[in-house]
Amino acid sequence: MKKPKITKATLFEVRLPLKEPFTTGFGTLWDRDTLLVRLEDESGIIGWGEAALVKDPIYLEEWLGGGWLFITNYLFPIINNQEITSQEFADKIKHLRGNNIAKFAVETALWSIEAQLANKPVWQLLGGTRTKIQSGASISIQENIDKTLEKVEKALDRGLTRIKLKIKPGLEYQLVKAVREKFPEVMLMADANSSYTLADVDKLKALDEFNLIMIEQPLAYDDIIDHAKLAKQIKTPICLDESIRSFEDARKAIELKACKIINVKPARVASLYEVQKINQLAKKTGIQLWCGGMLESDIGLIANLASASLSEFTLPADISNWTTYFDSTFTNINDRYNQGIFTLDDAIGLDLKVDEEWLENKTIRKLKI
Repeated sequence: MKKPKITKATLFEVRLPLKEPFTTGFGTLWDRDTLLVRLEDESGIIGWGEAALVKDPIYLEEWLGGGWLFITNYLFPIINNQEITSQEFADKIKHLRGNNIAKFAVETALWSIEAQLANKPVWQLLGGTRTKIQSGASISIQENIDKTLEKVEKALDRGLTRIKLKIKPGLEYQLVKAVREKFPEVMLMADANSSYTLADVDKLKALDEFNLIMIEQPLAYDDIIDHAKLAKQIKTPICLDESIRSFEDARKAIELKACKIINVKPARVASLYEVQKINQLAKKTGIQLWCGGMLESDIGLIANLASASLSEFTLPADISNWTTYFDSTFTNINDRYNQGIFTLDDAIGLDLKVDEEWLENKTIRKLKI
């Protein structure tokens, strides 16, 4: 396959208004600021990628302002006027520590160009086998339990089959109890976003009675050892999220029996190649995977869908159509979405149409090289 030669690179910071505030244990988002990468090769093929960072370093150490500097100072110089594949790019940046989400944006833009050169969508290049990607709902912390129940009911009416409730200390037992009593058969999980410690084991153990499919990242964002201790004390399966930033993290967590499920956020592990390796590890060990989301735009959605198409991603993904969180869209990706399911085909991504005029109106700053 012909190598892409990158002749133009553009970085956008865009502000996407949310339909309503999105609240987690980390805080509340009122708008979704994100970074978009647009690459163009010598033949005029355009590839898009996204660094779905937040404005402050509250999810991981990365933050939007730092991502802007990292991409412009370190990543764009590697690809500018170069013939380079996504694999070569991944190899060239191994010496650069951290900044996984920023790295992912440039790598996936290269994947997008390669897919077009190969006339195959990214999900096929990655080795995906699933063509139907079932979506789950992530319900942010609401002003009261009745509002949460209303949100859950609306999500189920839209065809979403798995409900994830955001919880925090003092808002877990009664919330989960109310949802389980009203929706006794729903696939239900709780997401703690690192809000608890081992001192809270009784609060977490109390959730065992609700038959949750998992509790996600209850302890520190960078911990594996204490999660292994917690796993011995509760019946609910633990899912690790923020702790897993690489294949090596996944391997160690599985070896220590710190989790039975892993939420793979592709951007958090820096590379679709790393997603492939984690999928292979899961196949060997029997660990379940699912694809999480970070309130990406439709650009980030493409890479998430590709990841969710891999063989071991057996649980519904946190991948929703644009109108779940945002008022209007700027691509045609959501044409493949119906009643909670994205359908992947031979053209998805290859036929990507980006309304760049719409995007310009949401752009805060832009840099071209």
